[in-house]
Amino acid sequence: MPSDNSSRLLYTLKSRGPLATGALARALGITVVGTRQHLAKLHAEGLVAFDDQAGEVGRPKRFWRLTAKGHGRFPDTHGDLTVSLIGGIRSIFGEAGLDRLIEARQASAATAYRKALEPCSDLEDRVRTMARLRTEEGYMAQYEAEPDGSFLLIENHCPICAAAKTCQGFCRSELELFRAAFGAGTSVARQEHLLSDGWRCAYRVTSLEGSNS
Repeated sequence: MPSDNSSRLLYTLKSRGPLATGALARALGITVVGTRQHLAKLHAEGLVAFDDQAGEVGRPKRFWRLTAKGHGRFPDTHGDLTVSLIGGIRSIFGEAGLDRLIEARQASAATAYRKALEPCSDLEDRVRTMARLRTEEGYMAQYEAEPDGSFLLIENHCPICAAAKTCQGFCRSELELFRAAFGAGTSVARQEHLLSDGWRCAYRVTSLEGSNS
């Protein structure tokens, strides 16, 4: 099992994406030498890999990232069972039946999200609340305020990744779910997509009413 610092290192790469050794050391609060030791061990275990990127001057800069095995440390929620169930539903009820199941899941979640967002005072509070709700569901979510007044809702992990890979309807449903939850007067657009070679999913949430209220 990885040490505490090794586990924190894996978590940092999962939540922040590829990082150089120095940036990792600062994030972990340990020395660069210590960070290199953890990276060497994790690299030997096949949990991390690196890419050397050319800089303006000097040697290429090395950026570390999680491998597929490293991402596997943050498991899909009941992935094998979910894939099996999707296959069974598709076989018995066809694509139309599977679509109805996804729509029912989306409607139920949208109702719960809208109820949770009702007390929020402004758009930032709503995005913050959504990030908390999604984190509780295993998405490792966070949000960032953008200079133009919009917000990025970021999901660093997908606990339904196996389902989404098996049935793209789940990914379409996630975007529609957010649009339904935030409601009229708010635009939600997907900026990054885990299944389209991204290392996370990110959604830009923008007020269409000229303010974040």
